[in-house]
Amino acid sequence: MEKTWNNKAWFFVLPVLVLVAFSAVIPLMTVVNYSVQDTFGNNQFFWAGTDWFTQILTSSRFHDALWRNLMFSAIVLAIEVPLGIIVALSMPKKGVWVSVCLVLMALPLLIPWNVVGTIWQIFARTDIGLLGYTVSNLGINYNYGQNPFDAWVTVVVMDVWHWTSLVVLLAYAGLVSIPDAYYQAAKIDGASRWAVFRYIQLPKMGRVLLIAILLRFMDSFMIYTEPFVVTGGGPGSSTTFLSIDLVKMAVGQFDLGPAAAMSLIYFLIILLLSWVFYTIMTNVGADATSKRSPQ
Repeated sequence: MEKTWNNKAWFFVLPVLVLVAFSAVIPLMTVVNYSVQDTFGNNQFFWAGTDWFTQILTSSRFHDALWRNLMFSAIVLAIEVPLGIIVALSMPKKGVWVSVCLVLMALPLLIPWNVVGTIWQIFARTDIGLLGYTVSNLGINYNYGQNPFDAWVTVVVMDVWHWTSLVVLLAYAGLVSIPDAYYQAAKIDGASRWAVFRYIQLPKMGRVLLIAILLRFMDSFMIYTEPFVVTGGGPGSSTTFLSIDLVKMAVGQFDLGPAAAMSLIYFLIILLLSWVFYTIMTNVGADATSKRSPQ
């Protein structure tokens, strides 16, 4: 029987395409336009070519902010992914406590980013904040407004508190989808707890962990609101990530050309690194699956 195609269904997708074009493509083209031109005001533009891109790529300011972003993303991923897996493994799989644990895990994700920054800004203060006051009373010289290391620790701990729940929920979804037959077979074979995790649970969580790592990497690499509210990018420029530096350049200094070029470079870096993450993890997962499959 020959298939018939109804192209009229595309009319249902047309409003979505128009909305995406209006909300994403047109602003992107505006940024591209600014990135290759210069202006002295009065809506007069002059062709600049790739000058702004060259200026950004050779700027130590850009390199420092990029390094801070990469280091921050690496630190939070190294903490949140293993911690999320451990918490997910510790959560009950049946009973009334399942709902309680899921609600508690979801609570940090429901808090807006600016509110999270405000909470931790107050929480970490040494005069009125519980965390800052407690740490100071323990004899530790803690001040996230003056010490770069303290500022980094505060921002990292804040991000871990806010976003580990996402990894937990995704890992837990992968765990509860594993059939009981796998655990029964492992019990019959006398497999250890580590063997069950290594050969059953971790491979079955592979897809959701890939999603979790990609989401957390993209979000941590684009982080702006929380560190801006807590530290403002300081002390000095110790927590000035690319997003904060971009806003300072575009809004504070009103350098639209360099800011547009930087935003495009920023976008391409995120796109490239996300593709690398996805490619490596899918290849590793495919290799692991082929090794476990019978020959």
